[in-house]
Amino acid sequence: MTYKLSATLEAHTSDVRAVASPTNEVVLSASRDSTAISWQRQTGSAAFQQDSVFRAGTRYVNAVAHLVGDAGSKGFVVTGGQEAIVNVFSLDVTKDEPDYSLVGHSENICALDTTPGGAIISGSWDNTAKVWKNWQLKYDLRGHERSVWAVLGVDEEKTLTGSADKTIKLWEQHKCIATFTGHTDAVRGLALVPDIGFASCSNDSEIRVWTLGGDLIYSLSGHTSFVYSLSVLPTGDIVSSGEDRSVRVWKDGECSQVITIPAISVWAVSSMPNGDIVAGSSDGVVRVFSASEERWAVQEELKAYEDLVASQALPKEQIGDLKTTDLAGPEALQKPGNKPGQVLMVKNGDRTEAHQWDAASSSWQKIGEVVDAVGQGRRQLYEGKEYDYVFDVDIQDGVPPLKLPYNVTENPYTAAQRFLHRNELPISYLDEVVRFIESNTAGVNLGGGEEFVDPFTGASRYRSTAPSGPSAQTSGYSDPFTGGSRYQPAAPVQQGGNDVYQDPFTGASRYSGGAPSYSAPAPSVPKILPATQLVSFKQANVSAMEGKLKQFDDILKNEITTSSLAIYPSEASAIGEIFLYLLSVTPTTTGPSILSTTHAEALISILNRWPPAYVFPVIDLARLFAGFCGDVLATSNELQSQFIAALEQACDLPGKKLQGSTAKVRETNILLALRALANLVGSVGGGTDDGPLFGGVAETLARGSPGTLGKQQKIALASVLFNLSCLPALNQEQREQIVILALPFLATQDNDGEAVYRALVALGNTLLGLKNNGAKSMNADAILGTISPLPQTLPEARIKNIVEEIKRL
Repeated sequence: MTYKLSATLEAHTSDVRAVASPTNEVVLSASRDSTAISWQRQTGSAAFQQDSVFRAGTRYVNAVAHLVGDAGSKGFVVTGGQEAIVNVFSLDVTKDEPDYSLVGHSENICALDTTPGGAIISGSWDNTAKVWKNWQLKYDLRGHERSVWAVLGVDEEKTLTGSADKTIKLWEQHKCIATFTGHTDAVRGLALVPDIGFASCSNDSEIRVWTLGGDLIYSLSGHTSFVYSLSVLPTGDIVSSGEDRSVRVWKDGECSQVITIPAISVWAVSSMPNGDIVAGSSDGVVRVFSASEERWAVQEELKAYEDLVASQALPKEQIGDLKTTDLAGPEALQKPGNKPGQVLMVKNGDRTEAHQWDAASSSWQKIGEVVDAVGQGRRQLYEGKEYDYVFDVDIQDGVPPLKLPYNVTENPYTAAQRFLHRNELPISYLDEVVRFIESNTAGVNLGGGEEFVDPFTGASRYRSTAPSGPSAQTSGYSDPFTGGSRYQPAAPVQQGGNDVYQDPFTGASRYSGGAPSYSAPAPSVPKILPATQLVSFKQANVSAMEGKLKQFDDILKNEITTSSLAIYPSEASAIGEIFLYLLSVTPTTTGPSILSTTHAEALISILNRWPPAYVFPVIDLARLFAGFCGDVLATSNELQSQFIAALEQACDLPGKKLQGSTAKVRETNILLALRALANLVGSVGGGTDDGPLFGGVAETLARGSPGTLGKQQKIALASVLFNLSCLPALNQEQREQIVILALPFLATQDNDGEAVYRALVALGNTLLGLKNNGAKSMNADAILGTISPLPQTLPEARIKNIVEEIKRL
């Protein structure tokens, strides 16, 4: 299935920041030209024509959504932008003024979504999201620390929000019931994924797919810059767009096609019910792509589009460092690419060309020529907002620099005043700050039709007409590609015969006279060991888990070949009671449960016989059972052994039974099983006889291969090790076994600080226990050889501190 250009929608005069496609015949778009447009498909054609234009103000429109109306109605178009007002226009009768205006946000509205029940959800730079119903505010969602850039209605009572604070939050009515962490930069888009949960995208270039219970199913890597928008196709495949000029289609966890757009930023993407893709970009154009040949544009239009893509100039900073003398010539294009979207640079005469592998046509497609450019390859974030520059301003030696954000479209005096006021610096230094800004943004050209402005902030892409650099007036360094600069203060000045340091902004002196007579001692690092606070994995969306388990049970039940695997009536009763109990507890619940060994046995039986592709909700249920019903499992060593064996059977930890499953399925099952083991140790451990529990869990871990695990799985495995190290009645042999498990795990880790830290604390707890009990030391050389390099490969203070504490043991 290959997507090709179907239609080109041109009327906007600036960036198209948002698109929506509620039907196969209607497309909605919003632009920084202060308008939203409704487009209607022409009868019997793939082409669209402008139907209605909506304008509620003079400032940028950044978000658009469709709201269902009464029967027979076309519904409403909902817009939001820099006016900080949610405006609602009827699609039935076009009017100059909105039918409804929802007032409540205090800053730019950058995200909108609606629900089938008629609710409107808005996200804003004011760090809040709001849910509106019947044109009134229903819920105010407060909890994010930065701008809310993505909103998604899960159902009529649950909402997801993504923020520049790098987190995603799940809300039930106005209460936050879960926070998802994992992205390392601002979260920009959210989309529901059928039968799984949802997907998120971020400025960290990653797409992540989650369950609503908080489990990361998998990550999609391929974009080379910010990922701005997500949508899900009717097939369940994911489509994304971003700052790397591309729309990407993802199938079964892999990128199946890259559609290159002849623009700098592909701000938004949406999917039609028929599977067509709508994209809005910084060249002011809305484009529709289709996998159906009958809706493809005519051959002449397709050729013109390919030529437009090939004619684009790509700044070097978008490609990375290039040593053109080392590039191969056009003959390199005779060799096929390795994957869709692979980019190959070739030297063609005095030109450097970028070609991208198109798997559908098995050929290299030229996507542009690489040119020198001055400017930054990626917009910079500061406090959740985007800027062309974020300067570091050193005002005093030994003091962290102050941040000076600046957009090339704003008055330097305005930015300077904002900076001085924010940092309580005297206004008398206004001119000096302005000179600093001007000297480090010299030569920026804002004219010309090819320049586009960020509809959030006014931040511009640009090509310089003159080299950018520090002026003679400023002792600062200016990076010719990013504009990044550090301002160095003036040298100490003479006052009254004494050497006095003077702050160039405030005039304040940090010291005078001779050297200080007192030096404060370095702060002591608090001891970490012993660490005894167990970790657990108890967050979950129980209702969604129950629905998924029932769905898979129906599938098994209705197939002749698998009907014998379906849940038995007696098991169904027990499983229903488990879910009923879990709906009544919270992650902090402690104390005896109301369930019995009958419930545990039913769970174990299903774990043992369900096929890998369907068993993950059962493993997830076992995770919660282990966390909340440890008293039931603690009643019998035999029951614990059966529970551990069933988890190992279900997730196939040794990797011998992959029939009917995929690598992604197995990864998910292993993740949930490891979390179940962590909960099991945490809730059952602590008795006078933990031997059977310890032995079963340790043996299961020993059969795994830590080097093949993903990030979340490594964290889960390290959590199991940590919880084992906290068991109070460990003997020397058991402690030595933890060391034997921890060292190979640590030897394979070089990129995940959280997993390494948890494993190091487990090792430290264990060695401290050995020392306190007078046990003979283990192989110190092997331990030191494993842990000593870790602070260099993972330069985190906590890693360094725990390694030093272990060394002292």
